[in-house]
Amino acid sequence: MSELYSGDILGLAQSLRDGTLAAPDASVRRVAKLCGSEIDVDLAVEGGVVTAYAQRVRACALGQASAALLAEHVVGASCEAIVAARDTLHAMLKLDGDPPEGRFANLAKLAGVKSYPARHQSVMLPWEAVVEAAVEACGKAEL
Repeated sequence: MSELYSGDILGLAQSLRDGTLAAPDASVRRVAKLCGSEIDVDLAVEGGVVTAYAQRVRACALGQASAALLAEHVVGASCEAIVAARDTLHAMLKLDGDPPEGRFANLAKLAGVKSYPARHQSVMLPWEAVVEAAVEACGKAEL
């Protein structure tokens, strides 16, 4: 399992910064039932594009790394791009799909998690939370 916790993963986990937004358009809390990881997400959106993001994460190193990768590039992303990245990450882990391209290409750093299905929920948690917040902030029933 040492290959799962590579230097990249541990470095990302250490880089994670918690915060809040004073006036978010959406706030979402998600808890992973299997492992107990938690994330709170604040999102501000204007014209369908994320203008500010903050999160509070209580998770394992994989969940922290995933949240750090999300936080690196979410500001400036459209709500649709966030959903597409979440779906591509899910396919990469579950369906042997390719990593995302473009803004979220760094999710390729999580490709090694594919071999550890019990850890998928930890990696997906930040993405599920931000998609829920994006749906709420963009005022759509779904994206």
